[in-house]
Amino acid sequence: MELEITDQNFEEIISQGKPVVIDFWATWCGPCRRLAPTIQELAAEYEGRVIVGKCDIEENQDLTDRFEIMSVPTVAIIKDGKLVDTVVGASGKAVYEQKINSVL
Repeated sequence: MELEITDQNFEEIISQGKPVVIDFWATWCGPCRRLAPTIQELAAEYEGRVIVGKCDIEENQDLTDRFEIMSVPTVAIIKDGKLVDTVVGASGKAVYEQKINSVL
């Protein structure tokens, strides 16, 4: 299951040392809602190897600013605390799998 990633818990999540996938989304965003099942599937498939979570941009301005999120959905791939890749807009599951596998 994907985590809720917030301004408050981000540093704790990063400190676990695993790659992190963050789906930046908003409640009013149609493509974000369509992407949600894919994010849930990725969270289940990569459980134990990658932390997969969602970050509501309207409730977490610090993270939204930190990663310069300009549109949603944006999926950020983070390794060793650093942003290594992003996917802007909703894409197919294979795109996310390829990006995740590249950091494992």
